Amino acid sequence: MADRKDEDKIMLAHGSGGRAMQELISSLLLPAFGNPLLDPLDDSAILHVGGSDIAFTTDSYTVDPIFFPGGDIGRLAVCGTVNDLAVCGAQPLGLSCGLILEEGLPLTELETIVASMKTAAEEAGVQIVTGDTKVLPKGKADRIFINTAGLGIIPPERGMLPGKAEPGDVILVNGFIADHGAAVMAAREQFALKADIESDVAPLNSLVDALLAAAPATKCMKDPTRGGVAGALNEIASDSEVSIFLDETTIPVRKPVESLCELLGLDPLYFANEGKLLAVVPADQADAALQAMRSHPYGRDAVAVGEVRRFDRAPLAVRTAFGSHRIVGVLTGEQLPRIC
Repeated sequence: MADRKDEDKIMLAHGSGGRAMQELISSLLLPAFGNPLLDPLDDSAILHVGGSDIAFTTDSYTVDPIFFPGGDIGRLAVCGTVNDLAVCGAQPLGLSCGLILEEGLPLTELETIVASMKTAAEEAGVQIVTGDTKVLPKGKADRIFINTAGLGIIPPERGMLPGKAEPGDVILVNGFIADHGAAVMAAREQFALKADIESDVAPLNSLVDALLAAAPATKCMKDPTRGGVAGALNEIASDSEVSIFLDETTIPVRKPVESLCELLGLDPLYFANEGKLLAVVPADQADAALQAMRSHPYGRDAVAVGEVRRFDRAPLAVRTAFGSHRIVGVLTGEQLPRIC
């Protein structure tokens, strides 16, 4: 039986993007901070300034290890914030950079991380315009934590919010899922895993521009980071009061990632992604959307993976290769700590 005292403490699961995190937000944070701008709990808040809609987002990054195949904590911080703006239809205007450094962190590592942030920002076409630095005594932090916030402007013709998915819409993803979570997992020395897997971490704002130009009636988008594809689609379906059905045979998972998941008994639908987006698109624009995504370097492997239906038993279900269905709920525990 679990210690009753544990229920009164913050646990790792509270940061997983799953059910425990949702309960913490709904029971503690929303009652304290709730307001019309925060209550939708979208990837960015939408501020109405003058005649323009401004997207505002923030995130903190604590990945372990801080260097992993395909990226590092610096690239992760920039791309994650750019993508939170992009999936709300916003074009990034500027980012902040808050560094929390542990005494003893080698300057060469910090230089590498800063250079990585610079490169990622240049790729996304955005500048880091403000920031802050704090240093904690050795043992009071874990090498480096980064907080980034971002502002973006939403063009008048755009405006996507959760709750717009409708029966008949198609679910698109721009490529192989679970690469980031698997790459970080494989990079951890305690698991002694050898796998040829790289993180997918990438800025997706130019991909979103191409997608929305081809499919202007796109209903909503999500970047499936913490909680993975399962968490993001459960959120869309619940907000829209619909069910989403995925076809397991069309969900793109690389063989090394699939093998890693089978070895550890984990589901790739819950693994974090840092260069993927899910788009809910009307059926009559799905082909145009896929064609536009596949013409972009970060969307070459884009596919349709499911459809929206009227609510039926659960928000998210997967049709297996054997023709049966399994319900995929929100992550209840901590599958993969410190991945973003």
